[in-house]
Amino acid sequence: MEDITLKLPGEDDFFIQEAFKVLRTNLQFCGQDIQVIVVTSCNENEGKTTVSLQLARSLSELGKRVLVIDADMRKSVMAGRNTNAKRAIGLSEVLTGMVKLGDAIYSTQYPNFQIIFAGKYPPNPVELLSGKYFKTLLSETRKVYQYVIVDTPPLGRVIDAAVVAPNCDGSILVIGNTSMHYRQAQEVVAQLEKSGSKILGVVRNNTNKKDGGYYYTHNEKYGYGSNDGK
Repeated sequence: MEDITLKLPGEDDFFIQEAFKVLRTNLQFCGQDIQVIVVTSCNENEGKTTVSLQLARSLSELGKRVLVIDADMRKSVMAGRNTNAKRAIGLSEVLTGMVKLGDAIYSTQYPNFQIIFAGKYPPNPVELLSGKYFKTLLSETRKVYQYVIVDTPPLGRVIDAAVVAPNCDGSILVIGNTSMHYRQAQEVVAQLEKSGSKILGVVRNNTNKKDGGYYYTHNEKYGYGSNDGK
C-alpha cells in the first residue's frame, strides 16, 4: 500500500471546511445503512471530484475509515490534479485481474482516508463497472471501510453512474454549472431514480461565499458554499 499526498483546493479555507462539515453531518443523518455512496454530476467541471475528496477527508476527521474509488475510468483527473501519485495503478487494473485489490489502494496523509485511482483507460468501462468483479470489490470494501465514496463520470454525458448506483446505498448529485438548464438536472435525477438509486441530496457547488449554495436531503435545506468549481 503506497503513501501519496492529497492536494485539495480550499483545504485551509475555514468557510469551505465548515461547509463540508455540514454536508458530512447531513450525510450521517441519512442513516447508518448509508455506507457506499455514488457521487456524480450533470456535466464536466462541476466539482464532483473535489466534493468526493473533501467529503471523504471530513468523514475521516471523525475517525471513520473512508475509501474513495475513482470510477471515472474514461477521463479521470484525480491522480494528476489532486495528488502527487505517479503512474498510479487503479480500478481498471483490479477489475481486469492485472493486480490485486490491495496493490491498488493508496494511503493519504489523512489517517483513515485511502484512495483507489481509476487506472489506465479501458476500452469497456461500462462493462467493467456492471460486471461481477466490481460488485465483489464493493462487497469487500464494505467489510473494511465505514464509508466508500464512488466518484463517477457525469451522468449527463455517459451512463456509468447509473450502472454503478444500483450496487450502492445512495447517490449525491453535484451541480456547479450556474447556467445549466433545470430540465437537464431533472433528466439526470430521473436517470438515477430509474436505476433504483436512493438520491441523498444535491450539492450546489461553485457559488460565492456570501450567497452560499444548498445541500438538500429529505426535503430540508442547509447552507453550503464553495468558490471552487473543480
